[in-house]
Amino acid sequence: MCDALIHRGPDGAGVWTDHGVGLGHRRLSIIDLEGSPQPMHSANGRAVIAFNGEIYNFRELRRELEQGGAKFRTSGDTEVILAAYQRWGVDCLEKFNGMFAFALYDLDKRQLLLARDRFGVKPLFLARLSDGSVTFASELKGLLAHPLMRRRLDPQALDAYLTWGYVPDTRSILSGVEKLPAGHFLLLEHGKPIPSPRRWWDISFADRARGSEADLSAELVHLMREAVQSRMVSDVPLGAFLSGGVDSSSVVALMSEASAEPVRTCSIGFDVAALDETSYAQQIAEKFGTQHEARTVGQDDFGAVDALAAMFDEPFADASALPTWRVCQLAREKVTVALSGDGADEAFAGYRRQVFHHNEERVRSLLPQGLREPLFGALGRMWPKADWAPRPFRAKSTFLALSENGNAGYARALCVNTPEARHSLYTDEFVSKLGGFQGEDELIQLMAGAPAQSGLDRAQYADLTFWMPGDILTKVDRTSMAVSLEAREPLLDHRLVEFAARLPEKMRVRGSTGKFLLKKCMERYLPDDILYRSKQGFVTPIAEWLRGPLSAEARGIATSSVLAQSGWFQPKAISDLADSHISGRSDNSRILWQLLMLEKSLAQLDVSA
Repeated sequence: MCDALIHRGPDGAGVWTDHGVGLGHRRLSIIDLEGSPQPMHSANGRAVIAFNGEIYNFRELRRELEQGGAKFRTSGDTEVILAAYQRWGVDCLEKFNGMFAFALYDLDKRQLLLARDRFGVKPLFLARLSDGSVTFASELKGLLAHPLMRRRLDPQALDAYLTWGYVPDTRSILSGVEKLPAGHFLLLEHGKPIPSPRRWWDISFADRARGSEADLSAELVHLMREAVQSRMVSDVPLGAFLSGGVDSSSVVALMSEASAEPVRTCSIGFDVAALDETSYAQQIAEKFGTQHEARTVGQDDFGAVDALAAMFDEPFADASALPTWRVCQLAREKVTVALSGDGADEAFAGYRRQVFHHNEERVRSLLPQGLREPLFGALGRMWPKADWAPRPFRAKSTFLALSENGNAGYARALCVNTPEARHSLYTDEFVSKLGGFQGEDELIQLMAGAPAQSGLDRAQYADLTFWMPGDILTKVDRTSMAVSLEAREPLLDHRLVEFAARLPEKMRVRGSTGKFLLKKCMERYLPDDILYRSKQGFVTPIAEWLRGPLSAEARGIATSSVLAQSGWFQPKAISDLADSHISGRSDNSRILWQLLMLEKSLAQLDVSA
């Protein structure tokens, strides 16, 4: 199991076993390079830990623990977790500012504590085995190395994957495998039933901050500055991803402010001018005098598809994973740690869908459901689907969203494929296996129970607790760890996100502008053409690939693939999708890419129905 995860920790390995328990660890050395091997025992030998991640406030916690009499043998953060647990028990989790997943065994209580950080930056998979034991690992491939692991598909996870383009943290593609949810812990005891995970942290949008725009802006800059500086602690070379967007540029600006040396930055460009942002990244690099590296990804990078499938284990169809992997490879040539701008869109309402939802909620508040449903529902059904058209003419999804309540409308905006589109591909046998399950329902229920005041609050809550751990953080973790690079997300500092969640809506969305206060407070650092240009993001030319070099694979999904032989999908429906796309009659690239990544993942997993 440790060997399967060597890419996550090439610098060292360790295994510890006792009666009925074993911990294994692969180490990527970042802090205290020689002095903190794992699994690590506490000073009194009564607790042992295997830990993945970083505790950014470990030095402050160490001083507090030393004042209470704790003694330390190392200078890293791992031993601080052990001492904090022995002082405060599971309440120690609330003390940590960091990204982490760890397993800590208490020899006196014969208890195993499994814990995951607030946002799910670091992953933790669990499986219940046929002999009644529980095994866990940072990635699914670690579990698959266990001889008792069963490999049976979870039908509901497959539907969830085709809903979202990833398998959310509420599911795993394999039956019997779970993911410990973000902000939760699990306490296992010998001889006792396995309990449900317990939440130790949640983000709340239930309160509103008071203060002028100037005061809130000053507080935001202070929190961002602290978050960035705390993540610059490293005993190995450190740098940053720089896309030229607001978020990564803000991180680089604050890193440059805090660093006596030029910051190392890197960016990935594309050989298609309309998709390339490297000129903006170069502009920021020159402004702050960074040591900048840039590389261009060509349209012929489709050969990496198999490597991507192996990297993620579970099917994962976010096509931006490829350029993310490439920028991680570029960063790893110079550094071992890289700071990113991830998290700001979720926390500060930077996605277009959040802004649209905020404005749609105003319409919903003016018209009762009984009027909206027949009016907008009829318009949505009649309006042609026109993904190719200018944005003002792509009204079909907006009309359909307005015909529903806010939670269901946001789920529709976030999903990749509607239930109708998915079921048109399934066989009757597979539909019966689903038992009425629909991937959207989990998100709708999550939003309904969110600690929130408004539709915008609920949308952001869904993005922070569902979309982000399942898609964004999974993408960054797997692509960075595949090249043994540690990615850190300063804009996901929990103090910063808690502040953002309390902001009045007008400080998050102003007209058609998202991340309003974040952009305002960074005006002193960044030029307007960085702050206020349209959001672009990583784009991969999958539509062209599936009409060109991957066209044979697209057609093969319906004829010679695992999916074709499974009895879960209708081969003709898939074949029609491929033919229509390849001929140029329609753009079916998203669903075909999902099916292709699903096919490759299931083939590697050797999964059965």
